[in-house]
Amino acid sequence: MHPNEQLIERFYTSFQKRDPDGMVACYHPEIRFSDPVFPDLRGESAGAMWRMLSARAKSFELTFRDVRADGERGSAHWEASYDFSLTGRRVHNVIDASFQFRDGKIIRHEDTFDLWRWLSMALGPKGRLLGWLPPVQNAMRKNAAGGLRDFEAAERAKGAAR
Repeated sequence: MHPNEQLIERFYTSFQKRDPDGMVACYHPEIRFSDPVFPDLRGESAGAMWRMLSARAKSFELTFRDVRADGERGSAHWEASYDFSLTGRRVHNVIDASFQFRDGKIIRHEDTFDLWRWLSMALGPKGRLLGWLPPVQNAMRKNAAGGLRDFEAAERAKGAAR
């Protein structure tokens, strides 16, 4: 198994254990992460997103497969099932991930999934009816970005209090 395949396996095994520090340890300090909800996270914000999602996840289950990597690029398929924290609705998200590597770490991570499908599960009838509309998708992104900013501020406050 290529070392970068092992790195991806370590990332998702940490995710299965809800160990965001183990996930972040797989990332290069200059990481760039994107997905349909968080389209451009860089550096520490990417790690904060995984810490926030791990802390908020209820009834969380994750599977992954089809891990492939060489010296430059990699990919994996993963699926997560959880109760969405804002609505309590059950979500089963199906994601394809692509990676780029530098210095034995993940420097670029892009997750792709059907945002309308995700909104349909997370928001129920409203998401099914309106989730395909760009204003609804943009509102979800804005809400998620605000939640991440609040989480990061709370983490900084905790760190300063120690």
